[in-house]
Amino acid sequence: MIILRKPIAGVSQPALSRFAARARRAARLSGYINVLIAHNSELRELNRQFRHKDKPTDVLSFPSEEDRFAGDIAISADIARENGKQLGHGITTELKVLILHGVLHLAGYDHETDNGEMARKERRLRAELNLPDGLIERASASVKPAARKRTPPPAKKQSLAKSSRLATSGKAAGRNSR
Repeated sequence: MIILRKPIAGVSQPALSRFAARARRAARLSGYINVLIAHNSELRELNRQFRHKDKPTDVLSFPSEEDRFAGDIAISADIARENGKQLGHGITTELKVLILHGVLHLAGYDHETDNGEMARKERRLRAELNLPDGLIERASASVKPAARKRTPPPAKKQSLAKSSRLATSGKAAGRNSR
């Protein structure tokens, strides 16, 4: 399920839902996912609450321990718009890059500790899904629209939205932005 806090010009909720399903299948992630697309203020609050970082971030992943529910992803529409502009593609493409990155975290990958396994998998899936460079390559390249990735310590279990199961695991993986 894609949850748009506010409509975003040029962004199709059904198209993002279809992409999220494709990304989930491509990553061999079982269970459904929720993707919250919100503004910097909400991502900043989530980042503060779950990672103790008082700043907005581009993407956070919240793995679930339930069988049929893989987890939640929260994305900043503001950062996605800025990165898309800076990198020469639109916000929809950037949202897809962020969704894929979040899906891989939900699948158990962690580029901070896996000796390049997530980077290789993300590179292969981006090619398969026809997406530009991802977050891992950007962090190691001179282009830095969003800063380095960090896996946070576990946080308390909590639901973030009535229509979402965000943060049911209490664990978040996110990126430090700016």
